[in-house]
Amino acid sequence: MKGAAPSHTVVVDLGYGDAGKGGVVDHLCRSTEVHTVVRFNGGAQAAHNVVAPDGRHHTFAQFGSGSLVPGVRTHLSRFMLVDPLALATEAAHLRGLGVADPLARLTVDRRALLTTPYHAAANRIRETARGRARHGSCGVGVGETAAYALAHPEDAPTAGDCTSPSRLLTVLARLRERLTADLGLSEPLGPPPADCAAAFRAFADHTTLTDDSYLPRLLRSVRTVFEGAQGVLLDEWHGFHPYTTWSTTTFANAETLIAEAGADPALRLGVLRSYTTRHGPGPMVTEDPALAAALPEPHNGHGRWQGAFRLGHFDAVAHRYALAACGGADALALTHLDAPARFRYLSLCETYDLDGDQLTELPPAVPGDLDRQLRLTVALLRARPGRTRTPGPDPRAWTEAVEESLGTPVRLTSYGPRSTDKHLLTPAPAVLAQRRSA
Repeated sequence: MKGAAPSHTVVVDLGYGDAGKGGVVDHLCRSTEVHTVVRFNGGAQAAHNVVAPDGRHHTFAQFGSGSLVPGVRTHLSRFMLVDPLALATEAAHLRGLGVADPLARLTVDRRALLTTPYHAAANRIRETARGRARHGSCGVGVGETAAYALAHPEDAPTAGDCTSPSRLLTVLARLRERLTADLGLSEPLGPPPADCAAAFRAFADHTTLTDDSYLPRLLRSVRTVFEGAQGVLLDEWHGFHPYTTWSTTTFANAETLIAEAGADPALRLGVLRSYTTRHGPGPMVTEDPALAAALPEPHNGHGRWQGAFRLGHFDAVAHRYALAACGGADALALTHLDAPARFRYLSLCETYDLDGDQLTELPPAVPGDLDRQLRLTVALLRARPGRTRTPGPDPRAWTEAVEESLGTPVRLTSYGPRSTDKHLLTPAPAVLAQRRSA
């Protein structure tokens, strides 16, 4: 509540994704009295793996990663791209894990854009047509959803449209017709609009849709965790174009929602691994094929649309860039701290060697200037690790090295996939107090 101890935490990945946001959110929900997990960017492409203390595993896409904790709810904000069909599939898996009626614990802002089978089909057709120049899309239509809404803001289907059968059928038919024409297809794209509309109306019948007053009331009264998707290095403006997402992956959307509510500032928690990972193509200066064999991934692998899951040494240059792009973080969650003991040569890259020059910082992005970001991408594809250091197998040495290199305190450490493998080092109120006194 306003004037009380800070109630909210915003969790953002400071890499290319897959750093462990889901496990961090799950731990925060288990260790503090969190009422709701608020999703504030992306859509059904998220893949946040959570392993409960009893061993149950779920890969969260749209539901908040606290959903395995009894009573914790999920709110999909207006910044989310909502896929009702994928939500139904995810809800079914959660029910199979013993989560009682997950849709009853879900609220959706009526203004949230809908991702449809037409968006997903168009996404896959375009990505396939790129051939060797593929961007590494997740193939679920998130970019198509955002692009269509920008081009046709009055006709882009929203969650609220699911309660208006005539409007819903009209916008779905227009969407299908336009994408079919744009792709030059001889046959209509995807299923008949009437079939799609029937499924979306069922979604509205089983889900609570909210207006713009719901979230502000929530944020002024209960503790929440804001769960981001993907990573800052994939941000639509700050990422390395064109290997990016159509989404703002920084703290910005969450802080907009908090400011609109007049709620207290939230703790900005950035998540990083003890090594850097990337799914699919694009720059990855510290990539080392030897890491894949030494540090196998039980929940990540080659994706049909994303491409290979790649591993590299800790990239302090890239993570400094991410911190700067999102205005800094109050604290870090450092995950996979069991890895240095399993691969003793794991190192921390402090600088890049680019055409004979040593770089410690990357130039900031200019939002809207994708040509500038493309030039940066081309340069990074030539860059190689410069000065590095090897903190050794001791997790404490890694924590200290990351804090020193990034100038940000580590608040939470993680040594495995379960909540019991995570340790909170500094309470949130203390971190916020440090920020306010700085």
